Amino acid sequence: MYAHRTGRARLACAAPLAAALLLSACTSSGGGSGDGGDRGAAPSSGTQQPKETDPFWVNPQGKAARQLAAYTKAGRAADAELVERIASQPAGEWVGTERPEAEARTLTEAAHKADREALLVLYNIPHRDCGQHSAGGAADAGAYRDWVEKVARGIGERRATVVLEPDAVMHMVDGCTEQQYHEERYELLKGAVQRLKRQPGVTVYLDAGNAGWGKPEEIFEPLRRAGVADADGFAVNVSNFQTTEASTAYGKQLSDRIGGKPFVVDTSRNGNGPYTEGDPRENWCNPPGRALGEPPTVRTADPLVKAYLWIKRPGESDGDCKGGPKAGEWFEQYALDLARGAE
Repeated sequence: MYAHRTGRARLACAAPLAAALLLSACTSSGGGSGDGGDRGAAPSSGTQQPKETDPFWVNPQGKAARQLAAYTKAGRAADAELVERIASQPAGEWVGTERPEAEARTLTEAAHKADREALLVLYNIPHRDCGQHSAGGAADAGAYRDWVEKVARGIGERRATVVLEPDAVMHMVDGCTEQQYHEERYELLKGAVQRLKRQPGVTVYLDAGNAGWGKPEEIFEPLRRAGVADADGFAVNVSNFQTTEASTAYGKQLSDRIGGKPFVVDTSRNGNGPYTEGDPRENWCNPPGRALGEPPTVRTADPLVKAYLWIKRPGESDGDCKGGPKAGEWFEQYALDLARGAE
């Protein structure tokens, strides 16, 4: 078991969502304080923030949007208002494995049509998640390179911000990924960064753990080996609950060691900070009492922080724990609790 090390679980792929968009995209268009104390929930107006504040695309076919429609149809106004706080904000699209080129194309085309930028998450490195809730990944190095190539071709010349391989570097640091796979993984990550950066509109952030898991003095050299110099920066707190204040401090310490690289912070569920009760080996999985964090924005409290992003999609389960469904499936009560916790 490595759950106590990772502090998070992973989402299942977004293939069903992409399929829905494939059917609809042809006919329709698609600032937090940074101190960790502002639990600023997303506005409940049903409209996205202005483009200059939040340039990212809100998926009208997302699970939160579908839940909002269901609540509205059923006359559940109070619940609709809560889930609207999730549905009205952009969140990461985790590219699946079956049709990566078509999916990347569909998502970025829909974002382009809406005059926004797609936020994509690539999570398919071989031997990922060390056998936990989202175990799997590409069969081998060749399959992974082919998958990344297809994603890049699907993006084309459209704008996209890509968060690359959550956990992949940290799992080499903490010993979760066996030593025999390290050299190959470094090469794959570096190659993925370089391939994605060949696309003119792509911004790449390499995952770098979180303030409750990583130590800057331990991860900066692995990040270098993984190609962070060729990336636009790195991502912290993906799918975790560390406060924005702690995440910013962690990111700045790490940035100092890798040439001043900027970073992004996942604020999707960090409004109340991390869960500290119960079994510490399970405090990453659907922890109770959490809240939405700062809404996605490029207007942050620190110049090194390029954006607060909702990389993890709020309302989707971490795994089949604490009454939740399997990783990536919609967890209705948890979504409502996250929104309610931010009030």
